[in-house]
Amino acid sequence: MVKLVVVGFWVCLVTLGAVFFSVQMATAPVADIGDKAKKDPGQLVRGEPITVPLIADGAIKGYFLGRVSFMMNKDKIKGVVLPMTEIMTDEMFTLLVGNKMVDITSMSSFDLTAFRETIKTDLNKRLGEGFVEEVVVEQLDYLSKEDIRASGEGTKKPMAPPVKIVEGVTLEDPAHSGN
Repeated sequence: MVKLVVVGFWVCLVTLGAVFFSVQMATAPVADIGDKAKKDPGQLVRGEPITVPLIADGAIKGYFLGRVSFMMNKDKIKGVVLPMTEIMTDEMFTLLVGNKMVDITSMSSFDLTAFRETIKTDLNKRLGEGFVEEVVVEQLDYLSKEDIRASGEGTKKPMAPPVKIVEGVTLEDPAHSGN
C-alpha cells in the first residue's frame, strides 16, 4: 500500500514538473533574430485593377491590364485618407504611357525591379518620404487592340492569350489573415 502511494506521489511530481517546464518554455522571451525580422511589416493597401491604353502613332494599339498594391508605413498612414486608386492610376499612366517603361516589341528588356523602384520613389516624393515601403506588382498584362476587337465581334479567330509582362504574386492582408 505504501509503495502504491509513493509511486502515485512520484507520478504527480513528474507531471507537475513537466507542466511547469512546458509553461516556462512557452512563455520564454524569443531570442533576438535581427532588426529585419523585428520590423513591423506595414499595412497592405490593395490597388484596384486598372487599364492603361498603349498609344502609338496617334492611335490606340492595345491595353495594359495591371494591379499594383503597396506595403505602407502604418504609423504614417494612420488617420490619413489617401486616394490611392487615383494616385496609383496616375503613376501607372505616367510610367506606361508617358515614360514608356514597357516596350511591347522587346519584353525581355523589361526591368521589374526598376519599375517597382520608380513607382516607390515617385509616390514617396508625392506623399512624403517613407509612406510607401514596398510595391507589389500583382498583374501586368498586355492585350492588343486586334485581339480585343476579334473577341468582341465574335469572329472565329481565337483570341491570343494576354502577354504576361509580370507574373505577379497575390498577397494576403496581414490584418485579415488571422495572425
